[in-house]
Amino acid sequence: MTGAVPADDASPAGVRDVKSAVRTVEVLEFLAGRQNRPARLREISEALQVPKSSLYALLRTLGKQGWVRTDASGTLYGIGIRALLAGTSYLDTDPYVRLAQQHLDTLRATVEETVHFGRLEGASIVYLATKESGHAHRPYSRVGRQLPAYSTALGKALLAERGADELPRHLPPDLRPLTEHTLTSRELLLADLAEVRERGYAVDRQENTPGVRCFGFALRYATPAVDAISCSVPLSRLTPEHEEQIVRAMADVRTVLERTAPRAGDGLL
Repeated sequence: MTGAVPADDASPAGVRDVKSAVRTVEVLEFLAGRQNRPARLREISEALQVPKSSLYALLRTLGKQGWVRTDASGTLYGIGIRALLAGTSYLDTDPYVRLAQQHLDTLRATVEETVHFGRLEGASIVYLATKESGHAHRPYSRVGRQLPAYSTALGKALLAERGADELPRHLPPDLRPLTEHTLTSRELLLADLAEVRERGYAVDRQENTPGVRCFGFALRYATPAVDAISCSVPLSRLTPEHEEQIVRAMADVRTVLERTAPRAGDGLL
């Protein structure tokens, strides 16, 4: 029968993976993950366990289409400008990002600190919007940055929304330390997530960046929540009064976002 998929090639959902498409995505994700460090053909081949001959042809095709760029010698590969254009389209068309952008401006003006909007993707948090404070000393961040969920306030706020059966899907096999304060014990992390549920928001105590505390609130317009907002504050500026102001302002913004956001079923979330 034309178009039929052999049972042994089908996924559990009955749809066969297209190997060339999977390999293309793996290459792009590998190059994107290296940020400003271009890779040689051999490095990519070894990392992805792909023959150099077929990988070279794929890289040349992606290069012609603008998804991969090379240096003058043609031996170093990096992510191309088409990836930026696709990412920008994602941000421009996502209704939750657009809505969050508006309220992040208000939140930043209120607390005078750097604020973020992020989304849980597997075991990582992806930063989709950031509004930096006007202070000279402020935490570094950028749109598109990806960090382990267990080490961030954004991530812990969302992990706390998961049940015991779902949580393992969002944690790597090993919780590696990003700082000396990162929770690398599953028992300690689970205890912390229990505190998040009781408190109503997450706190990152220098677990991601030394000298910075971060507060995170899950946005429950989807079940379970996949988006969250956070505020990063250098410890040098954090007083009990300022912390209380930040938490109160974030709770107010969360209430507005949850009330005005489109229902998750109305979009692609």
